[in-house]
Parts: sequence; C-alpha cells; structure tokens
Amino acid sequence: MVFAGQMHLRRILLQPQIARLYHINASRWVSQPPYQIFKYSDLEVTLASPEILKPKPEVSSLQFGKFFTDHMMQVEFHKNNGGWQTPKIVPFQNISLHPAAKVFHYAVELFEGMKAYRGKDDKIRVFRPDRNMERMNVSAMRSELPIFDGDELTKCICRLISIDQEWVPHSLSSSLYIRPTMIGIDPTLGVSSSDNALLFVILCPVGPYFPGGFKPVSLLADPRFTRAWPGGCGDRKMGSNYAPTIRVQAEALGLGLQQVLWLFGDDHQLTEVGTMNIFVLILNENGERELVTPPLDGLILPGITRQSIIELALQWGEFKVVERKITMPEVQQLLNEKRLLELFGAGTACVVCPVSSILYQGQTLKIPTMEYDVPVHQRILKTLTDIQYGHVDHPWALRIDQA
Repeated sequence: MVFAGQMHLRRILLQPQIARLYHINASRWVSQPPYQIFKYSDLEVTLASPEILKPKPEVSSLQFGKFFTDHMMQVEFHKNNGGWQTPKIVPFQNISLHPAAKVFHYAVELFEGMKAYRGKDDKIRVFRPDRNMERMNVSAMRSELPIFDGDELTKCICRLISIDQEWVPHSLSSSLYIRPTMIGIDPTLGVSSSDNALLFVILCPVGPYFPGGFKPVSLLADPRFTRAWPGGCGDRKMGSNYAPTIRVQAEALGLGLQQVLWLFGDDHQLTEVGTMNIFVLILNENGERELVTPPLDGLILPGITRQSIIELALQWGEFKVVERKITMPEVQQLLNEKRLLELFGAGTACVVCPVSSILYQGQTLKIPTMEYDVPVHQRILKTLTDIQYGHVDHPWALRIDQA
C-alpha cells in the first residue's frame, strides 16, 4: 500500500529538474517504505493564553535569533505507530528529550531558513517556500529521517504565521525568519536510522542584515580549511555542516575580517562565502560580461536565492550566466587583467552581500565590487526585495491570505 501523500511526494521530488538540482537517486526514493503523511486539514491549534503573550520588540532592537514569537508548530513521527502524527500549533515552549536522543550524539538533524515579509500593502508574503520544502525533504532523505508533503507543511507554516502575524515587522527592511527543523529523537545510543523524529517550526523577527547601511565585507581565504568534500553532505542543510566552521570564522574575525571564503582542492576552488553561495561577475576573454557561480557538484548548498539570481539573470539576457568552477589563481589573474568586476555572496539572510577584499596567502586582494555606478549585485538586490515586499506581483511570493 502507498499512501496518497507519498504518491504526491514522488510526483514532486522525481520531476527531472528537481532530481537534477538535488541529485536525487530515484531508485532509492521509490524503495522507501510507505507511512502516513501529516495533513494541514488535521492541524490542531492551541493558542497561548493572554498572560503568557510576550511584548513585541521594537524594530530598532531586533537581532538575529534573539526574539521568538508566541507560538510554534510541531509534529511527531513514530515509525511503529503509522508514521507522522497529528500536526499541532502550540504556545512557544521548551522541548523535552531523552538524554540519549540521537540528535544529541550523532547530529541526526536538519533545518531550513525562510523568511516572511510585510509588504507596503500590509500583506505578508513568504518567498519561494516550495523550494525550501523540496530541499528539506532531500536533506531528510540524506539523514534517513522521514519525508513529508511540502505543500501540507507550507500550509501549516502559513497558519502559524497568520496566528503570530503581528510579529512580522512593520518595516520594509526587516522580516520574520522561519526555521523549520527536524531531529531524530530515538532514546537509544548507536549510529543508526532514527525510527522517531520531531519536526518543528519556530519564528523570530529579524532586522536588516546591514543595520548601518549596505556595506561590502572582507574575506579570509585559507586553503587549510575545508567546509565540504565530494561524497559528503555539504549540499544538504544539516547542522553538522555548521559547527566545524565556527572556529574558522573566529579566526577571520581575529584578523579583522568579516567572513570566510571556503576553498576546496589543490587548485583552491571557490565554493561558498560564510553561509552563502558565491557569484563572480567577470569580463570573459571575448570581452563579454559573464556571471559565474560554482556548480551544484555536491560541495555547495543549492540555495534558493542562488537559483533565483540565476533565473533572473537568464530572463534579463544581458550577460552570460555560467555554472563552473572558479579558482583563486583565476581570481588573481582576472584582477591583474582588470576583468573581475564584482564578487558577492547570496543567501536568505542578506539576499546579496558584496565583497570588498580577500586575504589569500598573505596578500590582500582588493575587489572592485562597489566601484561601478549601477553594480549588478545591487540590481539583483532591488529586484528580489521588490518581489519579497510586494512592490511587484510575482509568483515567487506566496501571500499568506492566498496560501
């Protein structure tokens, strides 16, 4: 027997373009045992009582991940009890877990990062949630955690946001960060699949990524440190990818730099910058502008902002868009030949983040990202934020009242 929800998931995840984007093994997916999928129609809601509602912070005091809304969404999975249980929205609360839960010992965990925006029309929009749901399911498959119907979770998340809608900042430079998370909760030691899991969603209002204004960042590019490797899980959104980067980030800060440019291989390939994808705008050997970003070869995360930038640039048709490897020696050569125009990171938190310099093997490379009248990265930023905040109607922005 195959449940209807599972058939729906197969139709989504095995679409050729999605299979290519996330490197899905179709045969592995089809052989997955059936289990019950949770549905939005079964969602149970328990509202927080008035006396425990928290005061909402001023927009000027918002810091990433510091303030949380009044409610959260959660749903448990128990393999021996049919699969996914009833989804619930409950007052924001601590989670109680057995000390041997697999998430604590073997990092059986994954998450997503999304945002909701309050537009100039006071409507709330979520940016491309379908992409986050696809990526979260692929991370679940890589972790041997249960998959789910992304449409159903999106509806549950939209309901959660509508309940806590006054936590979405009344500001065109701030937003509500959405953190769906799934963890293995089996109360047993041993490196193995988890038969029990918890999926939960928490929300926190966040201020502008550049509170002091749009500023470029400086990077440390040190080939001694590697973020991901072939055959690993650097292309999945798992907490285990992030803990090992914290010490390297601290080293960059100690040198007076803001972020780490992650390199890979003997040729020092650019992979990611901090927790962002990376783009380089160059003049190719024919004198044509070319936007280059590393390929999805298993080393980097398939970012939703990354994909959106590629799709926008292809629509504009004003310069070439190329997914290929780019190395630090090539960056040096491009700089020497004055053919490197811009270098910037891209991700949910900042949309785009320009780069001003790179410290590489004892040499500071000055990047001319901010030296042009209308840089491409600023046009990308404006186009995407116009969509996110509802300045223009676009199918990438899901309005909460239309979900």
